[in-house]
Amino acid sequence: MSTIQSETPEQSSSQQTTCTFDDSDSRDEEMRDQLDAWVEDLADLTSEAQASEQFQQWLDVQSKFHDYSARNTLLIKLQCPEATQVAGYNTWQDEFDRYVQQGEDAIWIWAPIITKKCPECGNSPSYHENTDCEYDETEPEQWRRGLVGFRPTSVFDISQTEGEPLPELETEAHGDPDGLVEDLLDATDEIGVDARIVAPEEWEHGSARGVCERRNVMTTNPMVEAVDRDNRAALASTLIHEFAHAELHFDVEDEAERSKREVEAEAVAYVVSRHFGLDPDNSAFYLAAWDGDAPETLRDRLDRISSTAADLIDAVEGAS
Repeated sequence: MSTIQSETPEQSSSQQTTCTFDDSDSRDEEMRDQLDAWVEDLADLTSEAQASEQFQQWLDVQSKFHDYSARNTLLIKLQCPEATQVAGYNTWQDEFDRYVQQGEDAIWIWAPIITKKCPECGNSPSYHENTDCEYDETEPEQWRRGLVGFRPTSVFDISQTEGEPLPELETEAHGDPDGLVEDLLDATDEIGVDARIVAPEEWEHGSARGVCERRNVMTTNPMVEAVDRDNRAALASTLIHEFAHAELHFDVEDEAERSKREVEAEAVAYVVSRHFGLDPDNSAFYLAAWDGDAPETLRDRLDRISSTAADLIDAVEGAS
């Protein structure tokens, strides 16, 4: 799979080495200028990612999946906690050229029943006949279609199918983390979070690679958890992303604003990862998939991204 890279080796984060800002007289200004420049680089990369053929193919596939209600999402997670992409038996075959494997148990959700409905009682013609509703101004054939109820229907997760692969977006950082995971864990007191790495077999958060949660109202520090993996650069980037959430998210209730903060958190992960010599250019795909306005969001919120990144860098370097 191809990755988004900058035009020149000088611009590519894969060519970066760990940055240092040793001159105390100019450190603040140099650091801020460098971090701001990297945010601009990420905005440019995200614009390129949004326009790429690879991303457009991914969007086309994603558009064929239903956006499930909160109730159905809960039902899916209760029956198949690891589910990531679900569709009906025929949809997998017709739309994706994949087939449900023999012996797989269906995931049951509620499907809407859309048919002609009585303008007065809201029932379908067959149910209307058995009610006390006396509406007779128009014939049932002239009634408008609408929601009259729900029926159980079965879906299956992609893990229960086999066949043609779906297009994926590479979003993990790469490079030599050189003890960065350990340095991040050592810096948790300074950052004000608790953190732990969880073995894959003990992971309880589905396809998420990391989470940041406040455990209860009496807990001072947010709890960050990240699933362990061989790619230590990606693990470090996930920890940084979740540490940024701890700084950016807990006082935000508005859902639209929270989505913007998700973009900010990934931008912070990009900047901090790049500072420590990793190659996080594929953050551009993550942001393109998360928010169509990502480049503008990055530029509008540059100050908060840069200041949060600077705080994390200072904390990690102070603890290492």
